[in-house]
Amino acid sequence: MRMRQLTPDIEVSEIGFGNWTVTTGWWGDYSRQEAVALHRAAFDAGVTFFDTASVYRDGYGEEVLAEALGEVREQIVIGTKFGYDLDVDTGSRGQQERPHRTDVASVAGALDDSLRRLGTDVIDVWQLHNPRMAHLVDDELFAFLQQVKEEGKVRATAIALGPRIGWRDEGLHAMHTRDLDVVHMIHNMLEQDPGRDLVAAARETDTGLIVRVPHSSGLLEGHLHADTVFPANDHRRHRPRSWLLEGVQKVERLRFLERSDRTLGQAALRWVLDHDVAATALPNIYDIDQLQEFVGASDAADLTDEEHRMVAELYADGFGVVPETDQETRLRDVS
Repeated sequence: MRMRQLTPDIEVSEIGFGNWTVTTGWWGDYSRQEAVALHRAAFDAGVTFFDTASVYRDGYGEEVLAEALGEVREQIVIGTKFGYDLDVDTGSRGQQERPHRTDVASVAGALDDSLRRLGTDVIDVWQLHNPRMAHLVDDELFAFLQQVKEEGKVRATAIALGPRIGWRDEGLHAMHTRDLDVVHMIHNMLEQDPGRDLVAAARETDTGLIVRVPHSSGLLEGHLHADTVFPANDHRRHRPRSWLLEGVQKVERLRFLERSDRTLGQAALRWVLDHDVAATALPNIYDIDQLQEFVGASDAADLTDEEHRMVAELYADGFGVVPETDQETRLRDVS
């Protein structure tokens, strides 16, 4: 496992483990025993960075992480998130966004709750979860974040940006106006914007990056097809069919990245990690086979300059894929 600096004093494995896959119900149902076992298998495979959030089933994600890896706490780096009001029940296992609650008293209580659930006296990377611009201009909130760093309860402060609900402008504003150590964002070969702007800002501001969804919600793993049917408890079932139909066509144009010593899924991770400011990538890991493949990306060949150029050209051309709505319109016109 290759290691990288997330901050000057925090080293992480370049392949991390985000436990939302096995604790939120978005990717199927896992028993507590199964979730704990997958955490331990990841650690045994060389993973040292583990990411969770207080909102993952009202603290369950943090509790599972503590149960799985409490005995090796000094050997791992823990990231967790705060900012949502856990007293509000959405009635849908977290798949509907809760309201934020970021007054200092509430955030202080949330920090103590996370420390207790994680069974630790310090959180390595504490992230404001899916912030809006109003949160980023809150001087009292950021003064408190600086205070808990000075007190030693938190080693690094961060924001975890959410797609479509606080994304490009929020990330750029935060990196240029706040003393952040880390930004957590989505970035992959199929979804390069606004990530490219955020990567550039991270370089300018010397901000470490955590990258999630490196496989574009499974598309870049290379196993989905036009007839894929997602289980009822898989959140991708609720996406428009055009997302799948267009996505599998784009992936076919990236098959040239597959080699005898590198799968497409590993190439997708290497593409993310070829960004110099990306310290760790969080693939969605939901079984042992995937864990082994994705951890193996650390031994896989880096993309060549020519491969990077070809990916960039494909992205600029929309991968040569006609949007699904346009295809449907043309079919109606012909008939």
